[in-house]
Amino acid sequence: MTLVEWPRRVAALAQFRVLDVERPTLTDPDDHHLRRVLRAREGEEVVVTNGRGSWRLCAVATTGITPQSDVGEDPAPTDTALYLSAVKADRTEWALAKATELGVARVVPLLARRSVTRLGDDARARVLARWRRVAADAAGQCRRTYDLVVDPPMSTADVPDEVCVADVGGSPAWSGVRYVAIGPEGGWEPGEWDEGRRRVSLGPTVLRTETAAVVAAALIAFDAGDWGFSLPGAAMGKDEATK
Repeated sequence: MTLVEWPRRVAALAQFRVLDVERPTLTDPDDHHLRRVLRAREGEEVVVTNGRGSWRLCAVATTGITPQSDVGEDPAPTDTALYLSAVKADRTEWALAKATELGVARVVPLLARRSVTRLGDDARARVLARWRRVAADAAGQCRRTYDLVVDPPMSTADVPDEVCVADVGGSPAWSGVRYVAIGPEGGWEPGEWDEGRRRVSLGPTVLRTETAAVVAAALIAFDAGDWGFSLPGAAMGKDEATK
């Protein structure tokens, strides 16, 4: 990414997912959103991406969109993940959106022993599809070109050894942490994690699950080096949605 490209992408009216950035075509719902909701004018720029790092600037035309730049390729993000215990739907979705904005690569729904939301087989496909839509909308808002991956649910017993556990009694040292498990509203059950599991602290107060997810995502992103850059002139706070 060059310093010239990023401010132009931020200043674009919106970002949309397309199947092919070489021959970008908006879906009917996205085209409706662009013209009827955002009230786009002919010539205004939008960004399109395939969700796998490729992107392109396009201009709004009388019908459809017209490419205005070559296809760009963003570097792949550092592999990071939140193993997130699901809470009430709107709060989990809020945490997913913020994790997307903060650059987390993957979210794994975590089935902790005290989880209220169980994600049974009958609801699992529907809930995961909803989470992926929330993440996709957040990616458009923050100009992210790699989709947040939402993995199938996993029990605490199956979590890989390299995943750290957010715990009030954990260490404040976050160096090298890339994967963190966030507990449910009732906290971790005694004995839920083995004694050798690395535990990290999220500060001196007890956080709600969705707040803990945001704090962990920010700490991971900072340590992973994803914030170690300077982009002069990049605006902050554009808050349109792509849907």
